[in-house]
Amino acid sequence: MFDKLLIANRGEIAVRVIRACREMGISSVAVYSDLDRDAMHVRAADEAYALGGQTAAESYLNTEAILDVIERSGATAVHPGYGFYSENADFARSITSRGVTFIGPPPEAIEVMGDKISARLAAGRVGVAGVPGTNEVISSPDEVAAFGAEHGYPVAIKAAYGGGGRGMKVVGGPDEIEAALASAQREAVAFFGRGECYMERYLTWPRHIEMQVMADGHGNAVWLGERDCSAQRRHQKLVEESPAPLLDDAVRKAMGDAAVAVALGCGYTNAGTVEFLYQDSDFYYLEMNTRLQVEHPVTEMVTGIDLVREQIRVAAGEPLSFTQAEVTCVGHAIEARINAEDPAGGRFLPSPGTLTALRVPDGFGIRWDGGYESGDTVSQYYDNLIGKLVVWGSDRDTAIARMQRALGELRVVGVATTAAAHEAIMAADDFRAGTHSTKWVEEQLDLSDVSGKADAPPDAPDDSDELPRVRRDIVVEVDGKRFSVSAWVPETAGAAPAAAAARPRRATSAAAASGGSGRVTVPMQGTIVKVLVEMGQEVAAGEGVVVLEAMKMENSINADRSGTVDEIKVAPGDTVGAGDVVVVIS
Repeated sequence: MFDKLLIANRGEIAVRVIRACREMGISSVAVYSDLDRDAMHVRAADEAYALGGQTAAESYLNTEAILDVIERSGATAVHPGYGFYSENADFARSITSRGVTFIGPPPEAIEVMGDKISARLAAGRVGVAGVPGTNEVISSPDEVAAFGAEHGYPVAIKAAYGGGGRGMKVVGGPDEIEAALASAQREAVAFFGRGECYMERYLTWPRHIEMQVMADGHGNAVWLGERDCSAQRRHQKLVEESPAPLLDDAVRKAMGDAAVAVALGCGYTNAGTVEFLYQDSDFYYLEMNTRLQVEHPVTEMVTGIDLVREQIRVAAGEPLSFTQAEVTCVGHAIEARINAEDPAGGRFLPSPGTLTALRVPDGFGIRWDGGYESGDTVSQYYDNLIGKLVVWGSDRDTAIARMQRALGELRVVGVATTAAAHEAIMAADDFRAGTHSTKWVEEQLDLSDVSGKADAPPDAPDDSDELPRVRRDIVVEVDGKRFSVSAWVPETAGAAPAAAAARPRRATSAAAASGGSGRVTVPMQGTIVKVLVEMGQEVAAGEGVVVLEAMKMENSINADRSGTVDEIKVAPGDTVGAGDVVVVIS
């Protein structure tokens, strides 16, 4: 077994792996960007090392910096978590070439299944059919137009090296192709470092059902039940549950057997997920994620199997600790992703900021996997997942009721969250009946009266007249390695001014739209990736004027009135803050 393990990630997944290491007697090593110097995963680890930089490209995607930390720390294994380098074959090879174990599949399996095109071909070779689509990289918008003319619209453009809904755009007609392809390619580069895309037919009312698989280096491979991930927005999951409602046992077994066949067919080891689309009693191979999934706790809750612990054991050369016959699913589990997003009106706008208060629920059958605590900041530069609220019940109705109770206890102040959207989902008749699809949240769920913002806590009493000395824990870096030291200082030393903590949010574009002032503002901090208008151009109310990237998602910022573009205040690459004016319309 490993004596020291480095987690090449951040946030709640880094915390999850650190906890597993502690239980297994393995020393944990964290890495961090400048913005994450005092993040929760850094505080939790046994050791932590600075990578430098702010953006993901400057820090968590800086291969040389991570390799340097591996050497300096003496780590003998690396867990990539999910996202970042988790499905990067070159990174896996750079680890293993140094005699360090990569806790994941072999680089060759990552290459086959990480490239969604080759993965479709690999699945076909073992008799698992995919959604009708192409097996070549899109080279021009004309190819999308030809595919749409032959197969009909809508068409899904998808990142060939992506996953999790990133780099995926749906084209409703020929006039949308060029913009959708360009946007998908930009998101693919931002998230996965490669912009290749392919396309496939977009099903009309599918469910998203995935199979958790686990394989070892001794020829053993099993599936551990399914997860229904159909409650989505922007092709990214909001709610996951296991078992999938209204799924026939014969279909479940066929899907599980297909998942194992795909895994064995590409020489897979460690944890992975084979995803399917299910419609009209038929299922189609979608993709294989060659990593641990965000929603893995759902499977852990119904099977009782610690997937992270099993990952580490398999990577150390041990056989699986269970057989297919020994996998038993009991009860029902549901996971709600609590993201820093405002779901008001169904827009799900990113909401970076500082968590001034965070209270998580507790009680029987409840689990919280979080990456933040009160006082931590959710940055615009990284994924906006605050934590995962997971519940277990003896049956689905009990699990839904428990999730409703837990959401009622959850309190997040300082940023907007998706919690209110989850409450609406749990209460909706379609969800409770299990008849929802991947398009249901965006097309049918009523979120018009939903707000993601919680009330601020009452102000603390003013004790400024007394200055007792208190202990302060201070973080310092020595040669790039993080240390925590303590000092006794006046109680107010280093405290942030109350005015800063309570600084009001500036007006959002939604507020501006209601007045139709013509001064188009952005609703959140982010980066301008494209300007869609020119000086003197005539625009209509609701027409896009710029594209804003925030928390790695692209958002169209629209005109709040019809008129003529009188001033453009930004250019691609500019960083803007919430409430900043980007375009003036007269």
